[in-house]
Amino acid sequence: MAIHVQDEEADWLVREFARRRGIGITAAIKVAVQEAMGHEAQSVEALAQRIEPLWEQIRARRQPGIGNDKAFMDEMWGEDN
Repeated sequence: MAIHVQDEEADWLVREFARRRGIGITAAIKVAVQEAMGHEAQSVEALAQRIEPLWEQIRARRQPGIGNDKAFMDEMWGEDN
């Protein structure tokens, strides 16, 4: 498979990354993408950990049958089940 890069800056960045790491172009692309995806996954996980206490507060305050059950929501939106 081939990837044809027509952007000079992208070409330079990949080549510079490969040079700094002492690896080939293909390996540089793989490493860069893997690292970016790993960073993205860590960012999502970190966000989930930061907002979990908020979700716990919401769940603790939520009372069944007081406007948050499915039947109530369906009725509010005019849906019959």
